[in-house]
Amino acid sequence: MKADVKVEDAPIQELIEKLAEKLKSVEAVKPPEWAKFVKTGVHKERPPVRSDWWYVRAAAILRSVYKLGPIGVSKLRTKYGGIKNRGFASEHFYKGSGSIIRKILQQLEKAGLIKQAEVGVHKGRILTAEGMKLLKEAAKEVKQ
Repeated sequence: MKADVKVEDAPIQELIEKLAEKLKSVEAVKPPEWAKFVKTGVHKERPPVRSDWWYVRAAAILRSVYKLGPIGVSKLRTKYGGIKNRGFASEHFYKGSGSIIRKILQQLEKAGLIKQAEVGVHKGRILTAEGMKLLKEAAKEVKQ
């Protein structure tokens, strides 16, 4: 059995799904009351269809912090943004919802999975040892 499984080797979609399942058991990560009505950005026409979308987004953000950290809300807003259909007018790129990303980052920080740090001139959130452990566990389960 492999003792050292790399997070990069796991298929992204399956890793995020497994991580979302694990985050459901973390007490600090819970969707707020307004989460069932809200869109994930101005470029979207409707709210997410999945009932557990909050956990999936939290898992995706956790993976993004691992890959791109130190990273902040602004860069993550750009990552989760998209093109808005404006009818006959030309399409434009719009950033994703900052409130959703901010709340998820705060919840992950409260759970002890990420922390704020400065690395050189870059400032933002990075993974903690506990967050890395959770990510590696999920990757190991996906690879089996």
